[in-house]
Amino acid sequence: MSFPILQKYLARLSDATGAASSIWLDHEGKAQGRFFNCTMSSAFQPIRELASGKVQAYEGLARSVSAQDQGLSLWKLLDHAASDDESIELDRLCRMLHAINFFRQAGEGGQDLYLNVHDRLLSAVSSNHGHAFRRILDALELPLERVVLQLPAASPQQGWLLNYVSDNYRRNGFRFAVNVPSAREALHVLERLRPDVFKLDARELHDGETLQTLLTRSAQAGVAVVFKRLESPQSLTVLRQLSESAGVPLLVQGYLLDEPRADLLDTEPRAVAA
Repeated sequence: MSFPILQKYLARLSDATGAASSIWLDHEGKAQGRFFNCTMSSAFQPIRELASGKVQAYEGLARSVSAQDQGLSLWKLLDHAASDDESIELDRLCRMLHAINFFRQAGEGGQDLYLNVHDRLLSAVSSNHGHAFRRILDALELPLERVVLQLPAASPQQGWLLNYVSDNYRRNGFRFAVNVPSAREALHVLERLRPDVFKLDARELHDGETLQTLLTRSAQAGVAVVFKRLESPQSLTVLRQLSESAGVPLLVQGYLLDEPRADLLDTEPRAVAA
C-alpha cells in the first residue's frame, strides 16, 4: 500500500465494533463495518479485458462476515431499510469500506474501482450527489479518478433523475457507468448522458446487429462497454465474435471467470479458451 494518509487512518482503527456505523480492522487487517445487526466487509470481482484476460478494474461488493460461509450479499438490505436516511447511511458505509479495502491492497497501479449506487439513492439524496463520498476520498488522499460510480438502470419516467444525478457526479469529479437492460436502450442513453462506461448483461446477446452498432458508436465516443454476469462458455464465444466483428475491445465480468473475493489477486481467469 502506498497511500500514507490511508495507512495512518488504518493504524488508528481499533478492534472494537463500537457504534452501528463504525469501521474497524479484523485480525487480517480487513476493514469491517456494522449496519443494524449485520457485520459486513468487501469482496471484489475482477473486470477483465476480453482479448487478453488482463484485469482492468474490480467491482466492490458488500458481504456479510460469517464463520459458516463465505459471506452473503448485503445489497438487498437497502430494499428493506426502514427509511431513506438509513439507505443513504448503508450505501455510504459500503462505498467507504470498499474504498479502504481496495486501496489498502491496490497501491498505485492503474486498476479502477467500480462502486454501486443503489436505485433508491437516486431520489433519496436531495442534492449534490457524490459530494460526501468525494470528501472521504479527499480526506484519505485516495485517487478519485480511479473510482467509477455505477448507476442503476432507470425507467423512462426516471430519465430526468438519471440526467441530474450523472451530471452531479461528473461535477464532483467522478466517472460513472450506467447499467442498461439492452443495447437499444444504451444507444438512447449514449446520446443523452455520454457515460464513461456501459454495463450490459452477457446473458442478453440476441440482438447482434444493435449490439455491433452500440459497440462501434461507444468506441467512437470513448465509452467503455462491460458485459457483466458472464456465466457460460457460449456467451463468451458470442462476445468474442461481436468484438471481432465490430473491431473494438470489450470488458467482461462474471462467475465464469472469477468468484468475488476479499483479496485482489491478478490471476488468470477460470476460462479464457473458446
